[in-house]
Amino acid sequence: MRQGSSTASMRLTSFTDFGLRALMRLAAEPERAFRTGELAEELAISRNHLVKIVRDLGAAGFVAARRGRKGGFRLAQPAQAITIGQIVRRLEARQAIVECFRADGGACVMRPSCKLRGHLARAEEAFLRTLDAVVLSDCAYPAHELIPRRQMKSAWS
Repeated sequence: MRQGSSTASMRLTSFTDFGLRALMRLAAEPERAFRTGELAEELAISRNHLVKIVRDLGAAGFVAARRGRKGGFRLAQPAQAITIGQIVRRLEARQAIVECFRADGGACVMRPSCKLRGHLARAEEAFLRTLDAVVLSDCAYPAHELIPRRQMKSAWS
């Protein structure tokens, strides 16, 4: 690695990334019920993808949904009681950092005597421990701080 370059890091799936964004937004207005389409528009993500994410967040107990005209979803517990580590563990549960960490053990021929596996396990745990020290309320993101959609393309050009 070149001196001065950034170090390798854990990479979260877009599912987790979008789930974190949604929860950060909900944390900014905990009493408000958000509609999926409305939040998808605010966050500039696919509504269909957000529906799946909200379903998973609901199953994990992070959000509560109510159907109907006055329906929507909101945090199911105080943002101060939810850690970023809890969220990442839940949303990344289906993604192993490397093949040999999969529930079925993967097909790596090095697994029986791998010298890297233990180091990776400790690094992953340190990463999650760091995120356990951050509560969702610390990351709340109010609507007025979002980049307006019309400015997003120009911001990335």
